[in-house]
Amino acid sequence: MTTDKKLLTELSEKPVFSLLLQYAIPAIVAMVASSLYNIVDGIFIGQGVGAGAIMGLAITMPIMNLSAAFGAMVGVGGSTLLSVKLGEKDYNFAAKILGNVITLNCIIGIGLGAVMLLFLDPILRFFGASDYTIPYARDFMVIVLIGNVFTHLFLGLNAMLRSSGKPKKAMKATIMTVIINIALAPLFIFVLHLGIRGAALATVLSQLIVLLWQFKLFSNPDELIHLRRDTYRLERRIVTGSLSIGLSPFLINLCACIVVIIINKQLVSYGGDVAVGAYGIANRMMFFFVMVVIGINQGMQPIAGFNFGAKHYTRLNQVLKYAITIATGIWIVGFIVCVLLATPVASAFTNDEELLKEAAHALRVMNLVVPIIGFQMITIGFFQSIGKAGISIFLSLTRQLLFLVPLLLILPNFFGLEGIWYSVPIADGTAAITAAIVLIYHMRKFKMRGKLENSNLQTEI
Repeated sequence: MTTDKKLLTELSEKPVFSLLLQYAIPAIVAMVASSLYNIVDGIFIGQGVGAGAIMGLAITMPIMNLSAAFGAMVGVGGSTLLSVKLGEKDYNFAAKILGNVITLNCIIGIGLGAVMLLFLDPILRFFGASDYTIPYARDFMVIVLIGNVFTHLFLGLNAMLRSSGKPKKAMKATIMTVIINIALAPLFIFVLHLGIRGAALATVLSQLIVLLWQFKLFSNPDELIHLRRDTYRLERRIVTGSLSIGLSPFLINLCACIVVIIINKQLVSYGGDVAVGAYGIANRMMFFFVMVVIGINQGMQPIAGFNFGAKHYTRLNQVLKYAITIATGIWIVGFIVCVLLATPVASAFTNDEELLKEAAHALRVMNLVVPIIGFQMITIGFFQSIGKAGISIFLSLTRQLLFLVPLLLILPNFFGLEGIWYSVPIADGTAAITAAIVLIYHMRKFKMRGKLENSNLQTEI
């Protein structure tokens, strides 16, 4: 109990930059580890199963995004609500949030997995699967969907660990899944010859094992926030509060699902299965840097949420500034790797010359403007952290629906496959400008609140 109160004191008093590093570094390490697994898993599948498996795996991305959309709605919403309640020192309500998050994850995880399994083949066809790629996609998704509830619970409890002041344990949980994954995947693929099903099985088993460990952590009655029998029954105010805050990441992931469906269909029309596979490789590499910035957002979230709840607006502005700076640096590295080293990066996934050439080209074009989008991602995460879901939703929708989707539908008519590749950087650049305008406006408001805060403090002294 003393340790938990010490952590809460740190959130309100410790220097913001060192506090951000304290929370963000474990999250970044966890996200890097998770992303590296996705990359290594793609390499295992590409080299051990073949180019067809890589193409089939790309088809599954919209389904994975859709599942992530529902998981993020509960996890992000619940963890944000938890941070704010800890800032308000409402510990009883915070414990109820934990129990409700578990119940919601079980309901959504099981229900969504069952529905998707029933209609899996039509869904895959709708997402762009061909006769050649659908067997690979089906084999992968059947196992993933069976274990969907474990994925939702694992991600939800990790979000609660971070928000309750335990970022290192959240990092440990993610790293444990990666280690188990990397150990099991080659065993299942190369030794037991389970093919792409082996990769899916390794993922589900690793999450289940670590999930049991997470439950053990939250079962400790000495912790400030722990599992209690009276917290699992759903409460309307918690459900509505969590889902309303989580609506932003839900829509982000839902839009990502819609976008990938459109991209896959356009790629099939203008470039065939090879173009779909190339996008899958390029997207995996971009996803690595996206996950790093998500790690920064996760580190920022409990700090921003707590200080917003405590009305410490100066600290709120500071954590936003530092997070944007770090995220921009990360994406500059992403530009160097994906644009300047595109061919050697793509060659790690496949030996197929046609797929290699197209994947390298996709990497170069799709990452043309990434140095400027770091602050956009942080801005979206910031408004999520303080419960400003409407602003976050707006910024997400502008990039996905208002900019990218129209470009994907229009540009290929004039430029063919090139129009698809160039739609991504054009949309990113336009969305970044929009985010900058919104961010500047609200930073001025928080700056004014910070000045008022300091003025009141001096008056009290």
